[in-house]
Amino acid sequence: MYDPLAIQIQYVPGVGPKRAEVLEKDLGLRCVGDLLHYYPYKYIDRSRLYQIREIDGTMPYIQLQGEILSFEELGEGRKQRLVAHFTDGTGVVDLVWFQGLRFLKGRYRVHTKYIVFGRPAPYGGRISIAHPDIDEPEKLSLSQMGLVPAYNTSERMKRMGLNSAALQRFVSAAFAALKVPPPETLPPWFVEEHGLLPLPEALRQIHFPASPAQLRQAQYRFKFEELFFIQLQILRYAKERGQKFRGFLFPRVGELFNGFYAYHLPFPLTGAQMRVLREIRRDTCSGRQMNRLLQGDVGSGKTVVALMTMLLALDNGYQACLMAPTEILAGQHLETVQKMLQGMDIRVELLTGSVRGRQREAILQGLASGSVRILIGTHAVLEEPVSFARLGMAVIDEQHRFGVAQRARLWQKSAQPPHVLVMTATPIPRTLAMTLYGDLDVSIIDELPPGRKPVQTQHRYDDRRASLYQFLRREIQAGRQGYVVYPLIQESEKSDLKNLEQGYGQMCAVFPEFRISKVHGRMKPAEKDAEMARFARGETQIMVATTVIEVGVNVPNASVMIIENADRFGLSQLHQLRGRVGRGAEQSYCILITGYKLSSDTRRRIEIMTQTNDGFEIAEADLKLRGPGDLEGTQQSGIAFDLKIANVARDGQLLQHVREVARRIVDDDPQALNPRNALLWQRLALLRKDHVDWSVIS
Repeated sequence: MYDPLAIQIQYVPGVGPKRAEVLEKDLGLRCVGDLLHYYPYKYIDRSRLYQIREIDGTMPYIQLQGEILSFEELGEGRKQRLVAHFTDGTGVVDLVWFQGLRFLKGRYRVHTKYIVFGRPAPYGGRISIAHPDIDEPEKLSLSQMGLVPAYNTSERMKRMGLNSAALQRFVSAAFAALKVPPPETLPPWFVEEHGLLPLPEALRQIHFPASPAQLRQAQYRFKFEELFFIQLQILRYAKERGQKFRGFLFPRVGELFNGFYAYHLPFPLTGAQMRVLREIRRDTCSGRQMNRLLQGDVGSGKTVVALMTMLLALDNGYQACLMAPTEILAGQHLETVQKMLQGMDIRVELLTGSVRGRQREAILQGLASGSVRILIGTHAVLEEPVSFARLGMAVIDEQHRFGVAQRARLWQKSAQPPHVLVMTATPIPRTLAMTLYGDLDVSIIDELPPGRKPVQTQHRYDDRRASLYQFLRREIQAGRQGYVVYPLIQESEKSDLKNLEQGYGQMCAVFPEFRISKVHGRMKPAEKDAEMARFARGETQIMVATTVIEVGVNVPNASVMIIENADRFGLSQLHQLRGRVGRGAEQSYCILITGYKLSSDTRRRIEIMTQTNDGFEIAEADLKLRGPGDLEGTQQSGIAFDLKIANVARDGQLLQHVREVARRIVDDDPQALNPRNALLWQRLALLRKDHVDWSVIS
């Protein structure tokens, strides 16, 4: 059947092979369908012209009509920029370009009428507009423009003249070239039952809305469809897995579990820990294979729950393994587990990439014979020679550090998939958990163990360092340790590393009497681990680091966390960093340092951090402030879709509604045989990026 959306994008009038190459490389647009499903990120009313005297630096976007008085080139090297002085007779603004200067200078003429569109910002006492859209007035019909779509483009595209207006022209040309309407992706009965716009109409209205009401209907259609297929996939595979795989039965609570509970527990279990153990016990007695996500803040006692879960497997004649994302974390887990099991006759081994030779051979033999009962390791556990006699329980720490394909290899280590407990210290709001981990049952530890004091969080401005350094000195003199963390953002990595180096130098100058560690992601793994280990052993008193310590060492003696440029971190990241302290019995502190100039969103983030230690409250707030963003692990969670238009923070109610719709389809048509659902199942198969059966993966 002819599909007009499958036509290659280079054949859209105005595109051609060279532009098509850039559109594919920068935006992933290969065909007409990709282009029409590349939705605008906002809509701007282009029917209005402003006068320069009306505008200020707080307006989001403005449109002016006037002429360029003159050009001047300022700065040198990388700081070189082209400035055009633009007037409409009521004032002057600066139009500024940082790239493609030679091309631009020849493109626009002085004393010629132009319509300028862009975002105004105050700079040096004047209003400037960076990289504006510029058109000749006769080429625009403003009164007919109304709500104009704005599309995200890359810097490279802008330099080539492929800005938002160019994408708008391509979309318009693609619609004009369509010989037949795009084929519907949902059955007619489904569209009617849920009050959705038909696909051809929805596509037109999302790009060129006739009215705000029509735009809302088009957005609803695509959000509904996007979230529905994600939930349909998750629920279908969860059902298939439940039918296909039986779980190992753990009917006995034996000597190991009971002995540990009676004599080895480091502190009494909290109500939350006991509730989670009951949920795990129920799963392992049900005959179903357990896939459970265990959420809990740093220090909430997840490791004890994981260990008791592994002892349950041992009591029933099975082996257990615990996988951690780094060697240093795996080593810490080994130390913790051995300490807790001291005096119990259980062989626990560590398997990482650096365990070699005879030691490795002995461990592999012990796993194959069953004498190694608990294995703690990194990705090395997944390697080919590793074979278990009877693996019944797999615990995965920090889920998002392991890709789906890597976890799939774990299943091959057992006659049937073992029970799986996935632990994360990143609190995930319910709506997001439904999207990312919809096929996992969720357990939450929402109590701190007795004796743990909540971390006190304070906000300090960066000109008040003297008193902060005195405070840090007092804490270290009292025998404790501290972290100083700098941001490291990819786009500004060089300047960020320079800041870290300067910060390290400053700390060495201010605290000559203390030993100081330095850790960042550019260091070799062995160097990084060695520095972290020195700090963990108490050989250094201060650790200056980037966010590489976010998932890192457990140092109960560290009581101070100073976060430089805290305004550059997201809420959840700040909370994760704060979790590095407050692990011992002493009162701990987290100091957030910023400048005075803060946006309202940033100020709100800092306030939330100082007001609450509740990770779930923080995660919900973060989701509302930032949206899900590029969540680390989204592509690793088994979901084969990107969210193009839906936002799980804002569309939580819709998500719950479509989940129920998807559940009804899966329950009524578990074998996908009902002809009325044929189009839904075909569409689901098309949407999947990988032809791999992820159905058995957590």
